[in-house]
Amino acid sequence: MDGEKCCCCGGQRMTERSEAERKKLIHRLNRIEGQIRGIRGMIEKDAYCTDILVQSAAVNAAVNAFDRDLIASHIRGCVVRDLRAGDESVIDELVDTLQKLMK
Repeated sequence: MDGEKCCCCGGQRMTERSEAERKKLIHRLNRIEGQIRGIRGMIEKDAYCTDILVQSAAVNAAVNAFDRDLIASHIRGCVVRDLRAGDESVIDELVDTLQKLMK
């Protein structure tokens, strides 16, 4: 992704994102947060278990979609850039990250 740059800042790696990308990610997270609040409301109102589980599955799907978009952006941006710069350690980091996501 254009404008994306990882750097070490006080030992913490960061990624600069375009304003459009940042807004897109935050919008998705806001929708997920709303879904979670909806589930909490269902529990508070003693909604039927199956109805709550269906909503929970929708939240899981939304989080998975968020993760897919973020990992694709990371590969196209940070990983490609670091490989072009000769830093192959980014491959091990990516493999570790994917293993954590697939648990």
